[in-house]
Amino acid sequence: MDPVDLDLVALRVLAMVGDGHSLTEAARRLGVTQQAVSARVKKLEARLGVTLVARGAQGARLTDTGVLVAGWAGELLASADRVATSLATLRGDAESRLTVAASLTIAEHLMPRWLRAMRQETGRGEPPEVILVAANSTEVVERVREGRADLGFVETPEPVRDVEYRIIGSDDLAVVVAPGHPWARRRGPITARGLASTPLVLREPGSGTRSAFEYALGALPEPLAPVAPAAELPTAAGIRLTAIEEGLPAVVSRRAVEEDLDGGRLVEVPVSGVRLTRPLAVIWAEGTRLSRAAEELLRHVLAGPPG
Repeated sequence: MDPVDLDLVALRVLAMVGDGHSLTEAARRLGVTQQAVSARVKKLEARLGVTLVARGAQGARLTDTGVLVAGWAGELLASADRVATSLATLRGDAESRLTVAASLTIAEHLMPRWLRAMRQETGRGEPPEVILVAANSTEVVERVREGRADLGFVETPEPVRDVEYRIIGSDDLAVVVAPGHPWARRRGPITARGLASTPLVLREPGSGTRSAFEYALGALPEPLAPVAPAAELPTAAGIRLTAIEEGLPAVVSRRAVEEDLDGGRLVEVPVSGVRLTRPLAVIWAEGTRLSRAAEELLRHVLAGPPG
């Protein structure tokens, strides 16, 4: 399923049912009818081809699959709420509008801080109205090239052609497993070849994380190609939950799993023979003069290394 097709309302309903609320209560909280709530859940079930909510005389409850999806939804909805809160700080009588497209990792873990910095700065007039679009790196590049985004933030392993390109930092990828996985008890690192020959949980093709992982293996003196993944998921939240709950090894941005590593829910597996890192970069249309709003955001981005 394409990330842009995800129905956040239906996912919120699943989360509420998982917390013990009825469909009627979920509808009331969302300000819609129960019929509308049921229709959206059924549409999501039809798209996924699974039953998420069991309906009976005792009310609605999540199926086992519904519990899993609701867990993923909780992380996704929390991320959406954080971005929405950050964007809300930029509303007001802005003199200009800035459309920013950012990779999912940057949109969730770095962009909120940059946007808050713009809002909190005083003495420079009203901040611009910022419209943030979160997408994978391939789509971000397309939006900038087509003029649908003023600035783009990507995690591609190589410089992007036909756009202005500036590196703003770097991001490490981590190989992670649940504490009960055999890799968590390894005495030594896993080799690049061992990693390439193992089915892993990965982001979808076109994402910066997936591209950087495949590029790192393919750029070795003896190039390696990874075997087919165990699963492909559109978000880092889905990957981390699959690693935790299904016990599958995964490759994900370390930023996305820092709390899980600190809390012992995941273990990072050392890797030898390949460096899993990627540049973070800002791009804009080639030959284009940046607007005042774009320059203002770029100034905050370049004020310090992403951390």
